[in-house]
Amino acid sequence: MIILDGKGLSAKLKDELKCEMNSYKKTPILAVITIGNNDASKIYVNNKKKACEEVGMSFLHFRFKEEDKEEKIIKKIKELNKDENINGIILQLPIPDKFDKYKIINTIDSSKDVDGLTIESQGKLFNNVDTLIPCTPKGIMEIFKYYKIDLESKHVVIIGRSNLVSKPLYIECLKKNATVTVCHSKTKDLSIYTKQADILIVAVGKKYLIDKTMVKKGCIIIDVGISREDKKIYGDVNPNVESVCSMLTPVPGGVGPMTVAMLLRNTFDAYKKQNGVVSISELNVIK
Repeated sequence: MIILDGKGLSAKLKDELKCEMNSYKKTPILAVITIGNNDASKIYVNNKKKACEEVGMSFLHFRFKEEDKEEKIIKKIKELNKDENINGIILQLPIPDKFDKYKIINTIDSSKDVDGLTIESQGKLFNNVDTLIPCTPKGIMEIFKYYKIDLESKHVVIIGRSNLVSKPLYIECLKKNATVTVCHSKTKDLSIYTKQADILIVAVGKKYLIDKTMVKKGCIIIDVGISREDKKIYGDVNPNVESVCSMLTPVPGGVGPMTVAMLLRNTFDAYKKQNGVVSISELNVIK
């Protein structure tokens, strides 16, 4: 059984990104907006800040209180949209229920939407138009690429139907000519579908939803879900699947680090597209 090491791969990709960024004159800037005091969000934001520092990308954090008016947050996003120095903007989720998540997200200019969550970005994705792909699906596709996992003609079963992970992942797998089944909380007899999967991707956030009795021998499993219990982190997949599957992403250390690495990549790609710049090395070749 092969462990799909997202932590190691993300470090490799960040090193490559750092080298590539060094050949450009300007430093890309990522702006992160938080609302309220969600403990998990604080951890995620700190991870993103640390990752930016590792590759030499600038990180700006705009904090809003739960008592702040929605219009104040939207005004700040519009300012960031107009600021030519800002290349990527994300709204860290979740946010307090009193705010309209979709209204705030869709205020972000799609050219700076490095989470790929605006209606415009997702519409382009579903119509196969060049756009920024949400970070977790993009990270999973990078894992497939690095480990030479061919999706063509494979049966991919995705558990979950979120806009952030499952729906974009469905499209990305279709692009690779996989046959894709999507299951969710209303799917009856879940194991009927999971046992058919050549590749099983679980993105629910429910501790040990999947165990070894629910997968066929040789299945490749991508565990996206994270849940916390007694200060410990658990995935959606019971470790006992290791006796059955051929490949597995660990939790932690699998998809999570790849998501952060792809956020950096999306920000740098947005930076290049916005500025129409070429690297210093490319300028030297042109000369």
